[in-house]
Amino acid sequence: MRLWFSLVILILISGCTSRDRYVQWETVPPPTFPKLTAVGYAPLASQPSKNPSERVLMAMQASKIDAYRELAEQVYGQQLTSQSKVGDWMLKSDEVKVSVSGVIRGAKVVRSYPAGDHYVTELELDFSNVWQLYQQQNRPQRVKQITYF
Repeated sequence: MRLWFSLVILILISGCTSRDRYVQWETVPPPTFPKLTAVGYAPLASQPSKNPSERVLMAMQASKIDAYRELAEQVYGQQLTSQSKVGDWMLKSDEVKVSVSGVIRGAKVVRSYPAGDHYVTELELDFSNVWQLYQQQNRPQRVKQITYF
């Protein structure tokens, strides 16, 4: 009984001796930052306006959206869904759907210009800028130093 009581006291005392500590954190950047580029195109003639200057503005916007879609494909990839139907040992229908979903932050327009019957927008996504934007919201860190008192 006395051994049992001594063991319980020893466990209780050892559990109460927690150390005070100060943990210092540091942010760790990745070793390299890639740069992605994307080009978007939009036809001028098929824009839904009779006014030529409005068609140019619409094509500018459409080409920018197309370039952002291409950047999203590079960053997040594409999701493919396909379906084929066979009847009487012959292919009756073949359907492929592609979708892209994602958020692109930090991209900048490098150039935007008319090229013949199209409007072209070139975008650049520098991941060093993306990392800095991410640091403002989420700060992944590692332990730099622990000081015990």
